[in-house]
Amino acid sequence: MRAPAFWGGDGSGLMPLLLSPIASFYEAATARRMAKPGWQAPVPVICCGNATAGGAGKTTVALDLGQRLAHRGIAVQFLLRGYGGRLKGPARVDPAVHDSQAVGDEALLLAAERPAWISADRAAGARAAIAGGAQAIIMDDGLQNPTLEKDLSLLIIDGSFGFGNNRIIPAGPLREPVAAAAARCRAAVMIGEDETNAVRLLPPGLRVLRAHLRPGPEAAMLAGQPVHAFCGIANPKKFFATLQEAGAMIAGRAPFADHYPFDEGDMRAILAEAETLRAIPVTTRKDFVRIPPAFRSRVTVVTVRLEWEDTAAIEALLDPLAGRVPIPA
Repeated sequence: MRAPAFWGGDGSGLMPLLLSPIASFYEAATARRMAKPGWQAPVPVICCGNATAGGAGKTTVALDLGQRLAHRGIAVQFLLRGYGGRLKGPARVDPAVHDSQAVGDEALLLAAERPAWISADRAAGARAAIAGGAQAIIMDDGLQNPTLEKDLSLLIIDGSFGFGNNRIIPAGPLREPVAAAAARCRAAVMIGEDETNAVRLLPPGLRVLRAHLRPGPEAAMLAGQPVHAFCGIANPKKFFATLQEAGAMIAGRAPFADHYPFDEGDMRAILAEAETLRAIPVTTRKDFVRIPPAFRSRVTVVTVRLEWEDTAAIEALLDPLAGRVPIPA
C-alpha cells in the first residue's frame, strides 16, 4: 500500500482527527502485547527496528552490522518476519529456491550476504537459527515483537521523514509512541539529515548515532547518463537523491507503492518509457528481486552502503555483545 499523504503532515486535519479513536485502540493493543515477556536466547540478539510503519533503512543497517560482526569472527545470521511473503516459517531463505512472493524482498537481500531466516514467530526463528550455527542474531525489524528478548535494540530513523505527523496508526505512521519505542533502545540511528527535527521527540538521554546512505560503486558508471528511475520503496525520494549524488541525470521517475510486486505489464511499460526518454532503466536492489526474471537483464541496479559519521561509536555498542558469543564445542 501507499502511505496516506496526511501521515507526513503536522498531525492536524480532518482525517487524523477522525481516526484518532481507532489509533487509541491500536496503541493500547500494542502496549498490552509488548508487556509480555519473551524468550532469552543463549546468543546475542540485535534488533534494527523503528517506530513507524514502512522503511527507515533497517535492512541497510542490519547488513552493515552483520559485516561488522563477521569481521570479528562471529557467525551471525539474520532473522525477520518476511514481510510480503507467503511463508510463515521458520524457514532458512534460499535465494536459489525462494522468490519475493515466498519470503519477501528484504529476506532475499539479507540471504545474499549471510544466512537468513524468516519466521512469524521470532523466538521459533531464533531457535532455528541457533540450531543452524548462529553465534549472534540480527533482527531486521521486530522492535514491536515481544516474543524474543533483545540484547541491543537500535531505533532507526529516516531523516527525511522522521516520525511523520507523530500520530499512531491509522491516524499516522507510528506503531507506538516514540517514547515507548525509544525506551527499549540503546541508541537511535539517524540516517541522513534530520529534516523534520525528529531528534526533539527522543528522550534526552538516548544516544543518537548518525549515518548516511552512499551510492554503491556501480553508480559511478551512471554519472552524466540519463536514467529512468523506478522503485517501490517507502521513501522513493531517497533513491532519487542517491542517483543525483552519483551524478546521474534523472530523465524519468516512476515511484510505486512500498513492496510493489512488478508484473510483466509493469515492466513493459517501464522499459517502453525508458526507451522513449532514451534513458537507462534503473532501480534499487530491493526492487530488483521483485522484477520478473525475464526482464532483469535489461535493468541496472544501484546499491547503497551505510557510512557512519562515528564508526567507533557503533563498534563500541557491539563490544559488550562479544562476551555473550558462545564458544564452539
